[in-house]
Parts: sequence; structure tokens; C-alpha cells
Amino acid sequence: MTIPKTYKLLIGGHWVDGAEGTSPIINPATETVVGHAPEASVAQALDAARAAREAFPKWAATAPEERARLLHAVSVRLSERAADLVPLIISETGATAAVGSRMQVPVAVERFARYAKAAAKSFDIPLPPSSTLATPLAPGGLIGAVVNRQPVGVVACISPYNFPVVNVAGKIAPALAMGCTVVIKPAPQDPLAVIELVEMMHDIGFPPGVINVITSTKAEPAAALTETRDVDMVSFTGSTGIGQRIFSAGSLTMKRLLLELGGKGAALVFEDADIAAAVGGIASVWGFHSGQICTAPTRAIVHRSKYDELVEKLAGAARALKVGDPTAIDTMVGPVISAAQRDRIDGYIATGAQQGATIVVDGRRPSHMEHGFYVAPTLLADCRPDMTPVQEEIFGPVVVVLPFDDEEEAISIANGTDFGLYDYVFSKDTARAYRVARLLRSGNVGVNTAQRNPETPFGGFKLSGVGRDGGEFGLHAYSEMQSIVWPG
Repeated sequence: MTIPKTYKLLIGGHWVDGAEGTSPIINPATETVVGHAPEASVAQALDAARAAREAFPKWAATAPEERARLLHAVSVRLSERAADLVPLIISETGATAAVGSRMQVPVAVERFARYAKAAAKSFDIPLPPSSTLATPLAPGGLIGAVVNRQPVGVVACISPYNFPVVNVAGKIAPALAMGCTVVIKPAPQDPLAVIELVEMMHDIGFPPGVINVITSTKAEPAAALTETRDVDMVSFTGSTGIGQRIFSAGSLTMKRLLLELGGKGAALVFEDADIAAAVGGIASVWGFHSGQICTAPTRAIVHRSKYDELVEKLAGAARALKVGDPTAIDTMVGPVISAAQRDRIDGYIATGAQQGATIVVDGRRPSHMEHGFYVAPTLLADCRPDMTPVQEEIFGPVVVVLPFDDEEEAISIANGTDFGLYDYVFSKDTARAYRVARLLRSGNVGVNTAQRNPETPFGGFKLSGVGRDGGEFGLHAYSEMQSIVWPG
């Protein structure tokens, strides 16, 4: 008989029970209990922030080589633990075996390794001397200067449910490399693998208070982190609605913000596009974590001459993807995270039909799945730009298709939502694709590909967020620039 593991909070180097008890973590494929997560109180959230504040001066002064050594050790330990961590992540998130094994732990390993290498690098920016005239302030002459990047301080890292360990790694690895201390607040749906990660980091030897983790199904502990003066910055990935509340709460203490929020990715398919490539990219909405990804190309905006062909081929792709048990190696579409999210997605599909869309492929409540929160690939055609499923982020395996007649109309439709995170352009005329990409109000644009470059700055325009992470820009995000000047 296996004894269930007891998960705890880490506050100031001590493992403690949640003051509010525990909450069950539900496997979205089986609806069974994976384990129980501790429920932190508001007081414990504030304790974690104070512990991070107390640990910050010493950690910021720690030799960069030592910070690099510890981060590298995390990448090694995480890689060693992949075999037992991936099944836990699949159980918590419902990610398929393919996504869980390739995109969950391995990407987190890469992020720790990447920022371990960067931790020992100098981020000073030397400036050429400036010839300055005498003023009432000081004598003139050559004035030298350097821009020093200081760690921003204590960072509250609030992460989403779709890629729990990967997203946390993308926040804490650059923050720790820069010399910040962190309080981690993972999503309430799947925090157990994140606690496992923090356990590894604690065992590796990060000093007390440098890394803290709290979990809760309630909003109040996370809200406390956005309000307390012991937190200098909030790094949040999640919905625009919560991001707006964080923006408002953080304004009172002038917190630095990194907000990666919702998306409504447009895929512009021109008349000369490689249709197979376009279908492959758009179909990633269904096959990549059941559409639970903010960069998904959920709006197919297609030249009218290719509209029928694209709809037909997308429908074929949707019907060909196996929906089922995420642990089966040939499953392409697993469940969504919860019953509430499944019902929300179903509601968007019904609303689309009521507003005049044609449901070409209907994925609601797949009949062969007796348990679990499943929505199969869904395709809505004959859509208009003003329809609710076209305007709002669904965060599920739903693609909407709209026609356009000319380039200007295509760009107008693409830019016609409140979001601007990740768009796509498919055209064999790469000069046109590049020109169109530059006209899209989106933080990221893929030209003839859905692949990403991890070194690019990642973030959004409009309601898709504030700030950028990724690559070197991720390090910049967790720093403040300080100018130091002297007479030459």
C-alpha cells in the first residue's frame, strides 16, 4: 500500500502545513484525487513575502558564480527526476504523454540551464564619456558613466495551470540568476509538481528565504502578495481579468509588473499560402494541450479563394485527432483542466451557433469518454468578426474561421480584438508576409511557422499584457537600471 505524500508550504526555509488545511487536486482525465495541496492563509503569504525580503540583501550579494552553480544543479536534478515527475504532471494537468514528456519537464530543464549560464555574466552597460559644460551644479568636463542592472528585489511569481513547472521555471530561473528572491504561487488546479520542484531546490541548498512557495484555492493569499510592500514585483501569467486586478493592486506600491495575459491568435492565410503548413499550424490549437495555450492560432482568417479548401482540411484534421486517455501514447487530445472550464468552452460553442456560426466539427461531450473533462476538437465556420467566440479568449480546442477579400481587410480583422499576443502569417510571398507581420498589433508573429524562438522577447500588446520575458530579456525584466556617473 502506498502512503499518500503530504505536501507542505516552504516559508523562510521551513516546511509548514497550510493554516487553512488542504484541498484535493483532481485528475482532469479520471476525476480522481491525485493528492492534497496545502491551503495557505493570508498571514502565511505575508510571512513568505517577509522571509523573501529578509533573504534578499544576502542573496543579491552572493557571488554570481554561486548563483550559477545552484541553478545548474537544479537543471541536473530536474532532469534526473523527469521519470517520476512527468506522470505527476500528466495526472494534475491532463496533458498528453507527448506534451508531458516533451514540453513539460524538458523545457523547464532547459530554462534552468540557460539562466545558470547567464547568472555569472555582467549586465553593466558602459557608456562613452560625455563632454559637459560647467553648470551651477558642478564643473564641466568629460563625464563617464555606466548603467548597472540591479535585481529588482522580491518577486511574487504567480503561474498558470497549463504548464505549471515550465512557467514557474521561466519566472524564477531568471529572477534568481539576477539576484532576486521569490515567492511562488502556483495555480490552484495543479500545484503539486511545483512543490516537488521547490523541494529539489531546497535540498540542493538554496539559502532559507530565497525560495518560498504557498498554495491556495482562494484568491486572498495571492492578492496579499500583490499588495504588500515586501514584494517589489509581480510576475503573473494568466487571464486578462486577473491581470487587470493585479495591475490595480500593484499601483498603490508602484510594483514592477510582468503580466503575460490572454491571447486570441490570428492566423492569416493568404491565397498563395502553403495550405498544408497552414492547416498544420492551426491544428496545433487542438493537438497542443487541448488549446489551453495563450499563443494558439485560434482565429483562422482566410482569403476567400482558399476558404472552402481550408475549412475542409481543418475539419479532416480535427476528426483525425484521437481524443482519449492522456497517458496513452497515441492520444493527441486530452481533457481540459476542470469541469468549469469544459462547461465554459461548451458555452462559447453554443453562443457561436446562436450568433450564426456553422459548427462544422462539434467536440462537446465526446460520447466515448465516460469520465473526465473532455472537449474534442471543434471547428466553427461562417464566422463574423463581431461574434463572441471570435472576440474572446476561449482557452480550449476551438478554432473559428473567417474569410477576407484583401490584405487591408485581413489586417483589420486580425487587429480587431482586445488581444495582441501571438499572430501568424502564411504566404509564399515572404516579403509580403514580413510586411504584413509588421502591421499586426501583436507582440509576436510567426511567418509560415508555429514554432517559437526561446531567445525572443515574449509578451503582448493591448490587453495581452505588460513587459517581456524570454532569453536575455527575461533577465532584464527582473532588474532595475541604475546610472552611475563620475568625472573623467
